[in-house]
Amino acid sequence: MTKEDRDRAQARMDKQTRAAQDARSGKADRDSANKAVLDNMAKLRALRLAREAAEPPRVATAKKAAPKKKKADEPAPALSDWLASQQSGGRRT
Repeated sequence: MTKEDRDRAQARMDKQTRAAQDARSGKADRDSANKAVLDNMAKLRALRLAREAAEPPRVATAKKAAPKKKKADEPAPALSDWLASQQSGGRRT
């Protein structure tokens, strides 16, 4: 092997070693960030449950009546009437 070949092989090994170290440190960073998020979620859940336990139970509210639907007896406007109303309203066709 020539010196140039050895230098290239060493550079390749250094590059692979750096990539492996970066991958390990990146995984550690992701793991620590994930742990921090999970810890925060657990803390917030505990606070929410404590707050809900301290407040009186809520009374169920009555639902509003649904709006009335159109009667089936009412015919839909004719297409020409609808198009005319759209055009007179400023809609371009």
